[in-house]
Amino acid sequence: MGHDHDHLPSEIRHEKPLWWALGLTTTFLIVEVAGAFWTNSLALLSDAAHMATDTLALMIALVAVRLSRRPPDARRTYGYARLEALGAMINGGMLFVVAGYILWEAVARFRQPQEIASTGMLVIAAFGLLINLISMRLLRAGSGENLNVKGAYLEVWADMLGSVAVIIGALLIRWTGWKPIDPILAVLIGLWVLPRTWVLMREAINVLLEGVPKGIQVDAVRARLCAHEGVQDVHDLHVWALASSTPALTAHVVVAEGVDADGLRRRLGSALHEDFGIDHVTLQIEADHCGDDCGDGTPASHAPHGDHDHAGHAHARVHEPRRSGPDAQGHHGHPHP
Repeated sequence: MGHDHDHLPSEIRHEKPLWWALGLTTTFLIVEVAGAFWTNSLALLSDAAHMATDTLALMIALVAVRLSRRPPDARRTYGYARLEALGAMINGGMLFVVAGYILWEAVARFRQPQEIASTGMLVIAAFGLLINLISMRLLRAGSGENLNVKGAYLEVWADMLGSVAVIIGALLIRWTGWKPIDPILAVLIGLWVLPRTWVLMREAINVLLEGVPKGIQVDAVRARLCAHEGVQDVHDLHVWALASSTPALTAHVVVAEGVDADGLRRRLGSALHEDFGIDHVTLQIEADHCGDDCGDGTPASHAPHGDHDHAGHAHARVHEPRRSGPDAQGHHGHPHP
């Protein structure tokens, strides 16, 4: 193919900083939850919920890095990448419950403000800021090379701003004695967490529903394939996500008479890799025309997959994944019938 599909060295290199960042963040999460109840600060509890999103992001990044090294087997020909999406769904649901509780409690505290131990609140928030700065330093190098690390880095960066907000709130309570500052901060942090949690769950749902990966337009992919000389039609085109950063594609490509199918297949695979970052590709090269011409730029309308005759069609694969196990002989296409 002319390009390397092995991304293991980069992912392994950034695993150790992820473990350190996860250990620091988890430790402080426990401290902050305990401190929130000790100081009676709802803002600290709300920030702890935000810190939980950081912990989740780091765990997802680590799971993705480690499971990506496990080869497919006879029972799971795509490996274990979708555990990332399942974990995100479960944790996202829990974070919605926590954020909902914080907002409900904040309403009650607006009606009946409570005493806040502002000094303890200030100390714990300052400690949290220090933890976030260390985690950001650990993750900065990998954030430009690995999408999972980049996501974790952005989560920690956002939580650093939350810690700054709690510090400011603690100082204002200490100086002014105005108790509603605490629930106001809790609401602001809670409203900050909820949209980011929803984005996380939406991406996980898209992966589980085999939706088109973020940043990829199917029409653009179709147009790119059709632009190659010798391609008469592209149909049964499917683009989906194996995991959050692992797109896959299958398509039927009708070629003109006399076209070198093997050479065309390699060129199409290279174009998909270079233009869209799609490495998991299965192309079925067909010698006859069973769809609309590429010239109109619109998807063809066909009978259900398998109902048209493929007799005499040449089948070819672009990317052959690593397989293990005596039964690992299936082809690398999308598991649709």
